[in-house]
Amino acid sequence: MSELRVTRLRPEASLPTRAHDGDAGLDLTACDELTIGPGERAMIGTGIAIEVPDGHAGLVVPRSGLAIRHGLSIVNTPGVIDSGYRGEVCVLLLNTDELHPFTVEPGMRIAQLLVVPFAFVEVVEVGELSKTEVGELSKTVRATGGFGSTGVR
Repeated sequence: MSELRVTRLRPEASLPTRAHDGDAGLDLTACDELTIGPGERAMIGTGIAIEVPDGHAGLVVPRSGLAIRHGLSIVNTPGVIDSGYRGEVCVLLLNTDELHPFTVEPGMRIAQLLVVPFAFVEVVEVGELSKTEVGELSKTVRATGGFGSTGVR
């Protein structure tokens, strides 16, 4: 098991915790109090800094309960924390509710942190992409189909 080293930048900060055994995400809590108006966004400090292990990234993702109950999401989801970053972990919250403000209070669980391994790759420029079982250069079953290319159902 890898270790996630954490330091409190403020005494009232909470360490990331799992709500249940086996959960992938570690809950991140707010250190600040702030009201986010309808359609507004704000950066909320957690009061902690982390040391993501080499070969891993920390992904800051929304909490589903806040999303469904209050329309609260994360602007740059997922937020990426690289292994070399040592500053405060902050969360860029977005209030998607068109009518109601949302108040973040200190100690409130506002996001989740996923620590995931990633592959180091070397970028190589080529004139064309490799052949596939379809038999044509740079052609796959999907080809250039992107957003919405597989339909909505």
